[in-house]
Amino acid sequence: MSLHEYQISKELSALDVPFYALIMAAMRQADTNNTLILRRSWPRLWAEMGERYNAVGGVLAGEETDERRTSNRRDGTGTAGIDEMRSGIDRRG
Repeated sequence: MSLHEYQISKELSALDVPFYALIMAAMRQADTNNTLILRRSWPRLWAEMGERYNAVGGVLAGEETDERRTSNRRDGTGTAGIDEMRSGIDRRG
């Protein structure tokens, strides 16, 4: 691990990124060996990520979309939170 990677991990932690979102992001970026480790550690998450990948917009049958959930969130973040996260990391990276 590099110092840069460590610092980015601190920034992500401060942004309170959901744990499973971090694991799925790691699965997307992992090399072959690390993908195998992650798949074995979280087989259901790997399977669901595959289902979402093949579903239109990542939405599974019978599931609410983010737009409907955002209106029910106390902080109202929704996808805007992701954009804020990206801009905060981009400024420092």
